[in-house]
Amino acid sequence: MKVLMVLTSHSELGKTGRKTGFWIEEFAAPYYVLADAGAEITLASPKGGQPPIDPKSESADAQTAATLRFDRDKELKDKLAHTLQLNTVNEMHYDAVFYPGGHGPLWDLANDSASIALIADFYTHHKPMAFVCHAPGVLLKVKLPDGRPLVKGKAVTGFSNTEEEAVQLTDIVPFLVEDELKKLGGLYSKGPDWGSYVKQDGLLITGQNPASSEQAAKLLLKALEIA
Repeated sequence: MKVLMVLTSHSELGKTGRKTGFWIEEFAAPYYVLADAGAEITLASPKGGQPPIDPKSESADAQTAATLRFDRDKELKDKLAHTLQLNTVNEMHYDAVFYPGGHGPLWDLANDSASIALIADFYTHHKPMAFVCHAPGVLLKVKLPDGRPLVKGKAVTGFSNTEEEAVQLTDIVPFLVEDELKKLGGLYSKGPDWGSYVKQDGLLITGQNPASSEQAAKLLLKALEIA
């Protein structure tokens, strides 16, 4: 099993002067679920090299078993520091793709032509794809060969409006994931704020928030085993 994980390269939280990036839990938990099952994982980001870590995901209240394991994992940290540049990656070399969230993807990956084309290729070739928390926002410009939005008519979830309000970033982010998925005809639903909630529609898997990352990876693993 060869899995591609795509991380953000964006580090600025709008014009606030604060930092963002990817959320450690949403990277670490899926990484270990997949790696422990024997998957060979390649990391990529738009700019390549070290993707920025959202500093809030390093706070004490954001720690989980997976993040603590990551803290001790020198080998994975070194691997993370050397991600491939996304525009050099080809879908044909992988069996599945996983996009961790954090707020960063809303600025870069949602508009990145290499990412948009890559997701379309994975979908066209019937390969499992998973997106967690803010990462479902990277699907907004992905279209099917007939021009329809990929998410139209599909059961999806992603970071909810109420969760965005709770972190007080509603007026900072470039768009609200829940609103945009609905506008494109996605069949959006959500669970309780901050609880694990994952939707699977065929080979498309989406998770609502950081707590959903492990379950999303487990569903991706099952989809890989069936494929």
